[in-house]
Amino acid sequence: MRKIANAVRPGLARVVTVTKPQVKRLTQAAGPRLARIGQVVGTRSGDPARTPRPRTLRTWQYTAGAATAGLALAAGAVTVAGPWDANGQRTAERDRAAAEGRTGGADHGSATAVGEPAPAPSAGSVLTGLGTATNAVKSAPSGEPAGISGTAVTDLLGPLLDASALGGTRTAVVVDVATGRRLYDAGADTALTPASTTKIATAVSALSALGPDHRITTRVALEPGTREAVLIGGGDPTLTARAKADGWASLRTLAARTATSLTARGIRQVTLSYDTTLYSGPDLHPIGVNDNLARVSPLMADEGRTDGSFSGPVARVSDPAADAARKFAGFLTAAGIKTSSPGTSKASGRAETLATVTSPPLSAIVERMLTNSDNDIAEALARQTALAGGGPASFAGGADAIRARLSALGLPMTGASFHDGSGLDRDDRLTANLLTALLVKAADADRAGLRPVLTGLPVAGFTGTLSTRYTDGAAGVVRAKTGTLTGVNTLAGTVVDKDGRLLAFAFLAADTTSPLDAQEALDRTATALAGL
Repeated sequence: MRKIANAVRPGLARVVTVTKPQVKRLTQAAGPRLARIGQVVGTRSGDPARTPRPRTLRTWQYTAGAATAGLALAAGAVTVAGPWDANGQRTAERDRAAAEGRTGGADHGSATAVGEPAPAPSAGSVLTGLGTATNAVKSAPSGEPAGISGTAVTDLLGPLLDASALGGTRTAVVVDVATGRRLYDAGADTALTPASTTKIATAVSALSALGPDHRITTRVALEPGTREAVLIGGGDPTLTARAKADGWASLRTLAARTATSLTARGIRQVTLSYDTTLYSGPDLHPIGVNDNLARVSPLMADEGRTDGSFSGPVARVSDPAADAARKFAGFLTAAGIKTSSPGTSKASGRAETLATVTSPPLSAIVERMLTNSDNDIAEALARQTALAGGGPASFAGGADAIRARLSALGLPMTGASFHDGSGLDRDDRLTANLLTALLVKAADADRAGLRPVLTGLPVAGFTGTLSTRYTDGAAGVVRAKTGTLTGVNTLAGTVVDKDGRLLAFAFLAADTTSPLDAQEALDRTATALAGL
């Protein structure tokens, strides 16, 4: 069991130390699985009979919830997101699989190497209430309809959402995932700027259009009767030129395969071209040149980043496609194939494929997008969604495709307006009603292909854009997509309450004046849900 404990991030140790007196009560409520993990980490606890639950939520309750969440992460109650291994599987899942000797789970379509453990389940643990053995989501208790004064949720959230830090306009919805019943409603159908919570809609649309096993191909083709080799962009936003590919499609591997294929044909020198005609329309987002997003191209390596980063804002190359083509030419030369300086072209229908590389499954790409709030992936997936429906792969085409897919799923589209896939466009509009409906749809047992929308959400206090948040409350219990633009702060995701029920929530605030204060106010509100 030691590997299980090691799979949990170091923050767990801090949380357990602070919350020793309350862990036993929360652990027993979570079930035998958490109790076993509590023994592993050596947790000491007090007498639950002497620890009555106050009517007012306090810091120790939040912290105790964080400890339970950390234990739940280790046991699989929620999936610990972290670095992806060579198969696109989170390393924490792999380690837990080895420790428990379990088989099956979301392997994203990748074969397991001989002698290696099979990947651990991921989707089920997100939907299962703490300590339960089935994949059924526990329902919230019945009660008065949302909005009636005196209900627990209204009494709890009303004052928190009235915080001045949340600006002049704020909307919120809380839904019981098991039943779809709305527990709280404040401006549910008021459309506001969603910022990066737009990526939830993009993820649902792409998975619905293409399926979680879809892979994106980058290929090289040889024009017949010539020595022109064309590098054809397929729209893979995760293509990498790094020496260590970590399971993503490798430009170096593509060059090696191309060199082998050319050598077999007796060709040692080529005219190198690159084809970016898959996409249409402007490649520059309406926000202009920005460290949060490269020019959108079907051919790019490492998102055109100018440093070794994998996520977050950083200066980008001015022409991602040309940059990728130059790197590819260098790899070909190193493999013994001389090339011309690469130029633009369009591969003909008669061109013969020399080599290909494919991305990990879409499920893994969606998880990476949501965990890191990756704008480059979001815009690529919007275009892939458009292509799946026969539309133009452009900003407008992607936006139209997202709306069409969500409408086909029967989701509430009142007031919704899409202009991109990332949420960087301030003209985007979504409602709290739509955001929670998207999350509930992703939890639908009949829509298992949408599950990466839930498993990809950042885990509070542990991963992605929430890794440094919730350090003193609800760590591991809240999983949510963040959104921030000037004057806009949003948060949408899921939370496991103290009885192990799964709730979906969406909070949107406009006209905020302090991003940090607004962020903290939203975090307090989500944390409060964990104490219900």
